[in-house]
Amino acid sequence: MKTGLIGIIMLASFSAIAQRDSLLYGVFPPAPDHYSAGTVVSRMLDGLGFRYYWATEGLRPADLAFKPSPEARSSQETLEHIYALSTMIINVVGGSQNPPGDYKTFAELRKATLENYKKASTIIAKYSDADMENIKVDFGGTKLPFWNMINGPISDCLWHIGQVVTFRRSSGNPFSNKVEVFLGKIMN
Repeated sequence: MKTGLIGIIMLASFSAIAQRDSLLYGVFPPAPDHYSAGTVVSRMLDGLGFRYYWATEGLRPADLAFKPSPEARSSQETLEHIYALSTMIINVVGGSQNPPGDYKTFAELRKATLENYKKASTIIAKYSDADMENIKVDFGGTKLPFWNMINGPISDCLWHIGQVVTFRRSSGNPFSNKVEVFLGKIMN
C-alpha cells in the first residue's frame, strides 16, 4: 500500500514538473557566458518571460475577468496588450510571431506570448554592439534607435506584468511566494 501511494505521489510530482516545463520560462534559463549589448537585452527578455510565466501561472477565469474599476482593463485585456507588445519586440529584432489575435484561449495567448519572448531573446543574444546600433524602430514612419524599445515596449511589459500580479492578488489568487525573481529560482 505504501509503495503504491509513494508511486502515485511521484507520478503526480513528475506530471506537475512536466506541465511546468511544457511552457517556456517555468525556470529561468542560464545566464549568457559574456556581456554584450545583445546578451544584456536577451537577459532582460528572459526576465520578462520568467515573470510573465509566474504572473500568469494558475490564473482562474475570475482572475482573468478582474478589473479594479469599470474604466480599467481586465487582467485578460492586460494580457492581450502584453501579447501585442511582445509582437512589437519580436518584429523589431527580426523574428516572426503568431499573428495578433491568433489565439482562442488564455492558454494559447500565454503560450504565444512566452514563445515571442523566447524567439526575441534568442535572436537578439547573437547581436553585436554594432548590430544593436543599426536596429531601427519604425514608430509611425519615424525611425528611432533601439533605446526606444527598452523604454517603450520592454519596460511597458514589465509594468503590465506587475499589474497582473496586483490584479490576481486583488481577486484572491496571489502570486506564488515560492518564486524568487531576483535569483530566478523557485524556492522549496
